[in-house]
Amino acid sequence: MPFVKKKFVAQKKQRAFLYLMNELGYTQKEAQRLIAKGRLLVNGEPLTKAGGDIEGEFEFIYFEPITKGLQPTFETEEFVVFDKPSGVLIHPQNRNTPYSLIDELKYQYGRDANITHRIDQETSGLVLCAKNKTSERDIKIMFQERDMKKTYLAMVHGEFPETLCVEAPLLRAEDESAIVRMVVRVDESGKVSKTDFKLLKYFPELDMSLVACKPHTGRQHQIRVHLFHVKHPIVGDPIYGQDENDIVKFLDKELSQEERFSKSGSQRLLLHASELEFDLYGEKYNIKSHVNFEALALQYIHNIH
Repeated sequence: MPFVKKKFVAQKKQRAFLYLMNELGYTQKEAQRLIAKGRLLVNGEPLTKAGGDIEGEFEFIYFEPITKGLQPTFETEEFVVFDKPSGVLIHPQNRNTPYSLIDELKYQYGRDANITHRIDQETSGLVLCAKNKTSERDIKIMFQERDMKKTYLAMVHGEFPETLCVEAPLLRAEDESAIVRMVVRVDESGKVSKTDFKLLKYFPELDMSLVACKPHTGRQHQIRVHLFHVKHPIVGDPIYGQDENDIVKFLDKELSQEERFSKSGSQRLLLHASELEFDLYGEKYNIKSHVNFEALALQYIHNIH
């Protein structure tokens, strides 16, 4: 379990954040943030005052990363790229999350290493991670300025056209109904969004297509919503392309794997981040996933993975 609770002893009265800095190596900002999150407990109760003192025994809840042996696809002095399997979260959802990619990164490269962008839990593929605070800042700026070119592969329902450019504004729905807890939709009042699509292969016996997707903007669920919008939802998508009852069942974790397969065509979302292209520190990089996504997708479609 990455989040562990351990007992410590402060030999003399002192500010709690100073103890975390001096004894555990946190920066002042990190120490104060962890205290504000209720991670330091005195007599079983969270220390709530930012400048609070401690003396004697107390408990501290902190992130202790674990490894499952996932090896990076690509590495330099400044950054590393992992080929994330489907089902692995980028960050823990809560203190009970058993494992996420940030575990692997920090276990292998230390506390200052950090993930610089996100892909969905069920999306597999390339994730660019910084090894230190400086490269983290520089890589995040690169993403903000859209200097990163990303290519995804998706297996979709139906026969896809040779090429297609979708420019449909996307809105993250915010209301109380269950249906929109995770759902993004095309809406004229939404944010400008653009994705280029190219057909790679059509499988007539399945009536499915393998498609390359190049997003020009980075909206949540952008590729999934744009493909649904043009009536070619991604195989295995439990939200876009499904009826409301099944979406709610999926969000409530009540949709069985068998039901999901029969409704969507796969037990996982068949979307893969396959290529990253960018310039950093005067070098050009074109990093490609080592996963044979076509073969993997066909295994899921035939339910033999």
